[in-house]
Amino acid sequence: MFKLAVVFGTRPEAIKMAPLVQACQAVESWDVRIICTGQHREMVDQVLELFELQADYDLNIMSHGQTLSDISRRTLKGMEAVFADWLPDLVLVHGDTSTAFAAALASFYAKIPVGHVEAGLRTESIRNPFPEEANRRLIDVLATWYFAPTEQSALNLKREGIDSSRIFVTGNTVIDALLSVVKSDYQFKQRELQNLDFEKPTLVVTAHRRENWGEPLKDICEALVEISRIEGLQIVVAMHRNPNIQRVMKGILGDSPNIALVDAPDYLEFANLLARCTLLLTDSGGLQEEAPALHKPVLVMREVTERPEAVQAGTVKLVGSKKQNIVDAVRELLTDPDLYARMSSAPNPYGHGQAAETICKILQEKYK
Repeated sequence: MFKLAVVFGTRPEAIKMAPLVQACQAVESWDVRIICTGQHREMVDQVLELFELQADYDLNIMSHGQTLSDISRRTLKGMEAVFADWLPDLVLVHGDTSTAFAAALASFYAKIPVGHVEAGLRTESIRNPFPEEANRRLIDVLATWYFAPTEQSALNLKREGIDSSRIFVTGNTVIDALLSVVKSDYQFKQRELQNLDFEKPTLVVTAHRRENWGEPLKDICEALVEISRIEGLQIVVAMHRNPNIQRVMKGILGDSPNIALVDAPDYLEFANLLARCTLLLTDSGGLQEEAPALHKPVLVMREVTERPEAVQAGTVKLVGSKKQNIVDAVRELLTDPDLYARMSSAPNPYGHGQAAETICKILQEKYK
């Protein structure tokens, strides 16, 4: 029996791995087990519940004020304990988190092959985004199989000397997850979202990147205060659960009448909010993939992106974190119908929702 471990610990990882777990668990001759580190405790539990999944091993590493070193150390020791109990034939990790890197390193130490889902994303700077860019590059040093979401990410891997026979272009599993939960008749649970009038222009905002902590986050919030004065515009800020981020946002945005500050909605709630909004302002990575699938223009508050395909396609625009740049970009999109039409109708470069099945079939071929 082929033994497959799927590891995740954050909400984005869980969302993107859930369709793959479901596809692989449907293979009767496989023993597929979930190892959850709990890097994002409450948020990852919501995703497990939504997709009706249960962790076979829960490392429960999250602690108040945890550092990157804490995450890596606890994940390494936790994975070591799992492997002492159950030794898989392959470990799948996702993307660029500290959970994914530490799990890949633990698997390498145990001489277990690693498959990297969403492999090959790159920026020009190992510190931007931090620490994600280093994490994904380090995982790709350790991996055996590479499941690249696009041709560009596959080309990045080939340029680094990885044999093309180990690289597979699959699309991104986040599209599989997204399309499975967006419903035209969805009813919102959060009161602030129930009160929105989607006949009006609606801007959804998320900001959580470490490189935007401090002055950049304050600049972002000041930009939102100015943007909120645009007549008829509704702004929804989905706040990350990090108390340091919430403190800044509440301090600057709390008195703005046209801004709804909401704790980060669960995935089902947020996906349907994304489907009904007008545009997205974010520093997220995954949302650069999800919004294009829903034909929503994305303004990215970062200087570089590891997802250039959406920029090239025209559905994503980099605006950085400077106040005036953000204000100008939002105003332009809201006042230029032709620009909005071009961005919202641009093709989605991340696939059409069959990535999980594609990866599963590749593994079936490799592990007959």
